[in-house]
Amino acid sequence: MSTLVLAIDGPSGSGKSSTAKALAIRANWSYLDTGALYRAVTYLALRENALDEASLYKSLVAAEIIFNCSPKDPRIFLDELDISEEIRFQRINEKVSLVSAMPSIREHLLQMQRQYIDSAPVGIVVEGRDIGTVVVPAAPLKVYLHADIQERTNRRESESKEAIAASDISVSLSKRDSMDSTRAISPLAKAEDAAEIDSTRLTLQEVVDQIWKWMQQRNLLGLPTIAVIGRPNVGKSTLVNRMIGRREAIVEDTPGVTRDRVKYEAEWNGRRFFLIDTGGWEVKPEGISEKITAGAEAAIAEADLIMFVIDSQVGALDEDQSLVNLLRKSNKKVILVGNKIDNAADEADGYALWNLGLGEPRFVSALHGRGSGDLLDLLISQLPEVGSQPADDGYRRVALVGRPNVGKSSLLNVLAGAPRVLVDDAEGTTRDAVDELIDFGGSTWRFIDTAGIRKRAHQASGTDYYASLRTQIALERAEVALVVLDASAIMTEQDIRIVSMTEEVGKALVIVMNKWDLVDEERQLVLDREIERQLERYPWAQRVNLSAKTGWHRDRLAPALRTALSNWEKRIPTAKLNGFLGELVGANPPPVRSGKQPKIKFATQAGICPPKFVIFTNGFLEDSYRRFIERRLREEFGFAGTPIEVAVKIKERD
Repeated sequence: MSTLVLAIDGPSGSGKSSTAKALAIRANWSYLDTGALYRAVTYLALRENALDEASLYKSLVAAEIIFNCSPKDPRIFLDELDISEEIRFQRINEKVSLVSAMPSIREHLLQMQRQYIDSAPVGIVVEGRDIGTVVVPAAPLKVYLHADIQERTNRRESESKEAIAASDISVSLSKRDSMDSTRAISPLAKAEDAAEIDSTRLTLQEVVDQIWKWMQQRNLLGLPTIAVIGRPNVGKSTLVNRMIGRREAIVEDTPGVTRDRVKYEAEWNGRRFFLIDTGGWEVKPEGISEKITAGAEAAIAEADLIMFVIDSQVGALDEDQSLVNLLRKSNKKVILVGNKIDNAADEADGYALWNLGLGEPRFVSALHGRGSGDLLDLLISQLPEVGSQPADDGYRRVALVGRPNVGKSSLLNVLAGAPRVLVDDAEGTTRDAVDELIDFGGSTWRFIDTAGIRKRAHQASGTDYYASLRTQIALERAEVALVVLDASAIMTEQDIRIVSMTEEVGKALVIVMNKWDLVDEERQLVLDREIERQLERYPWAQRVNLSAKTGWHRDRLAPALRTALSNWEKRIPTAKLNGFLGELVGANPPPVRSGKQPKIKFATQAGICPPKFVIFTNGFLEDSYRRFIERRLREEFGFAGTPIEVAVKIKERD
């Protein structure tokens, strides 16, 4: 996952350091003071008496500079010596602009800064100079913080480690501003898209609160996460549905229905948070249960708060005590929930759950809603202000769809380079739609691994019905669909229906021919004929042949996705569109209908995602001619990987 970055620029004394540390502490992010790195190099230059660029660069390469990115106690070390205090002396201030102007030094420190940024676990607040213009120009939020020279002087005087006259500090600041401003590329330049704050008459808290609002508006702050944990069939998914206010989690009166850990966004009394529904945890899992249990344990590690659910009608079992021990080792806050409490008599029996040693049990009836509001009030009161997961990261959303057991989850795992979702030889292992952020092909993508769509799912009941419904929702959420087919098996009517479903919801499309390692020459000849016959309606679909098992040709997937998305969002200028249409109609006029030839007046693109075109005529256009226009539109403007819509609007004479 890419690091979230808040970039703060501005001149010395504007309050960048105090502001950045306060924001990093509040968001539970890392903190980087790039100025401290330049000061450390300046300290090195004075220590080694190496003020010329060549000598200093040689000393810098041989030295070890380490910055501790904790906002509560940021420290910087040079060759294991803590120089955090020494770099604040005036002799360093007087030389730091000279050192920071050396190109080789700047390039070396630039690489170091980006390494610190990339290694931040969630997000990082980076402050200094040229942060938003050079260091992280793609930062989602950039702030330019400044103040008048008098206020900056006062702040520097209060922070100084030496007894220095205010007039001398003012002269030093002005001199540094002048030197930095006259450089070819000024480090004091404000990024064009930076938000600006004059902190001269603002308190530190006021500045922090303003930037915090901007972070909230841009969805940079992580939402807190609650993991719902418990043995199989205690009502976890029913409770999740009750809390999110909609029937999304699959519910059936048999144990083991939920397998993957699935994340849902919820809101209560204005507080937004994530709920992770998990498969039932078992003490001694076997087969697929082993993977389900591992997924539940991963959810525990990811969560900010844990909701431990027990079936109060059954009571606490020995297996529950084993899970209690695991939860205690996690050092996470745990809320004990007794489910299936339908009346006062049940509640009296439920107090036996005190014996688990997790504090007061909270009673609910997930099925009927009893006590759910009080439980939600308690949960949000215990949640941290910021969690570890972003609310909306802006990554492109890709739905993996296909029949059961064609290798969708295997493909996701091979792209991730690690086992992210369950893979098992049993058909239909995946039942829920599971979101995962995957870095590949130079970008971060949000993949939604879906359950296999079964034939006649609309007639199914229980697990298969809800799994199919979740897949439909996943397609609607996605921007592009990867329809995975088994290249080694005969293409089925169900495969074609899935491709058709993707077209109907208007999403960009990439067809993946998986299991190519099992395709021999004879099968390839047969497959070519199947594609020509079965997919004749979709010649525009991007197609990639690959093997999820071996990783063969997986590098071709990212370019195909980008092409499909680019065309899905493509807009043709009206003048260019009508110029093309005029030439087309001139060479191939519409067919005559009932003795009259319709006249095409003009066309416009009415929308994108997918591209939608409206043609205005004075008469009916045959379907065959509409398809002809669509085919020529594709030939002229591309649109590979996306459906397009061509509508005709008849305008009668006035």
